[in-house]
Amino acid sequence: MRPDDLPVIRELELFAGMAEDNFEEVMRPAYLQRFPPQVELIAEGDAADFLHVVVEGSVELFAHDNGRETTLAIIHPVATFILAAVLRDAPYLMSARTLAPSRILMIPSENVRAVFERDAEFARSIVQELSIRYRDMAKSLKNQKLRTSVERLANYLLREYEEQGTTGIVNLAIDKKTLAALLGMTPENLSRAFNTLAPYGVIVDGAKISLTKVPDLRQLAKPNPLTDDPGT
Repeated sequence: MRPDDLPVIRELELFAGMAEDNFEEVMRPAYLQRFPPQVELIAEGDAADFLHVVVEGSVELFAHDNGRETTLAIIHPVATFILAAVLRDAPYLMSARTLAPSRILMIPSENVRAVFERDAEFARSIVQELSIRYRDMAKSLKNQKLRTSVERLANYLLREYEEQGTTGIVNLAIDKKTLAALLGMTPENLSRAFNTLAPYGVIVDGAKISLTKVPDLRQLAKPNPLTDDPGT
């Protein structure tokens, strides 16, 4: 890793509080690399050799079983994956690939575990990161179990609407096939769900979604901060 990258990494919340000598030990064998879209970074079932930190771009976590594939999460900066496997020295339960041009920090797992054992500030940051990832997964499970496919899509559009500046336009950052998998649908069900939302002011034009009746959409979706607010 280039020396001029180190100050940027040092400012990341995960590393900001750790002792300088421990930071140097973790970073000495680390790599900060750029990847184009659709590069598989890790494979389900492989040993967790590296801790990955998304510094720029976005990464899709996905899994296979019995000939089927689904999207489990989309990781945005600045966040780790898959930290639990690294700490347990266990196989990855998911695969990961870039969705956009991305910069990924890769730290050998054995260095992470060694410093975790003796640096209290780093350990606290690790626990905080694990807590965030756990709560994200719990919210995703609630979303899948307690809502219809139309309600899941409506709440997704409202979250994107808030994050993108409430202009009335939502620009999808992922393709509709990936969106369908993320929301637990088939592409055909996603298309039907969009059609169902048309009376609520949802107008689809490729990746550009116009929301013309936000209050009506919100009344249908009934967003819950304990499921939909990233800050909870």
